[in-house]
Amino acid sequence: MQEKAKIKLGISIGDLNGIGCEVVLKTFADSRMLDFCTPIVFASNKTISQQKNHLKIPINYNGVPDASKALDGKFNVVNVWKETPKLNFGEATPEGGSFAIKSLQKAVEALKQGKIDVLVTAPINKNNIQSKEFNFPGHTDYLAKELNGQSLMFMVTDDLKVGLLTDHVAVKDVSAAITTKLINDKIEVIENSLKMDFGITKPKIALLGINPHSGDNGVIGIEDDKILKPVIKELANKGHLVYGPYAADSFFGSDGYKKFDAILAAYHDQGLIPFKTLSFGKGVNYTAGLSKVRTSPDHGTAYEIAGKGKADHSSFKEAVFSAIHIFRNREEYLELTANPLKKQKITRK
Repeated sequence: MQEKAKIKLGISIGDLNGIGCEVVLKTFADSRMLDFCTPIVFASNKTISQQKNHLKIPINYNGVPDASKALDGKFNVVNVWKETPKLNFGEATPEGGSFAIKSLQKAVEALKQGKIDVLVTAPINKNNIQSKEFNFPGHTDYLAKELNGQSLMFMVTDDLKVGLLTDHVAVKDVSAAITTKLINDKIEVIENSLKMDFGITKPKIALLGINPHSGDNGVIGIEDDKILKPVIKELANKGHLVYGPYAADSFFGSDGYKKFDAILAAYHDQGLIPFKTLSFGKGVNYTAGLSKVRTSPDHGTAYEIAGKGKADHSSFKEAVFSAIHIFRNREEYLELTANPLKKQKITRK
């Protein structure tokens, strides 16, 4: 049996003044990681040298002019810029945002061209990345445009998966943003992802209420009765295992989430506060619904500890393994669905 080629794992370096570079270097300072993938960082030799020397992280790197020149068994660095950016650890500088975007754009370009198989993104600052050329609230929206997909922020661990109906939307605008079409679209993305990316054949999904206590039958808002409940009933009639709406305050505390393959939260903090409380350091931010695989750690730039060597790289390491795992699952799913006889044979075992 022919051994599968190593996955070419692209990495955008994130904000240079945050902890992104540190968690990347710490992850691949363990040479055993090179057995799982071929890492390709989009930055520059000078930048990596700067960071590794400052942080005293022992790691060798292989500078290459293009991702296509990356070598297996090496920590590869694509030289995206020739400058030596000034490091101001802990500060959200325009320069830090500018180089973060340069790295991301080159990484996404390589992803679209097939020079890398998956992308893992280090954290960016949503404020200092903004410019005339880049006007997106974050990675998810930018990737949806570049990869022509119906993107979904999907926070995942082995035991907990939380998707968001609305992500970077102000709380005052959440109710107006939630429509029947949006719910149907997001449920479809989650179901497809659970099947294709995580190997769950008949996904069971919980939908959290928009209002406290899911509106208490209209006493605290009508959105749950007017929008969520009819959609859930319609989906159930079509054979989808979608349940709710559940009151978010008691759903996680009572371990109700353990009965479902995924949870769809109405808005950002409703889903991410319990997710990060239960899974911090082990969680991964996965952009579901795209033609390519992108993951990232579940934390931000962490300016308060940047440059001090204190960053925990556990979540970034999990993001690397998740990207590899999802890519392999997709390969298998596409192979099985392209060959119904093989799928039938496997199902009968």
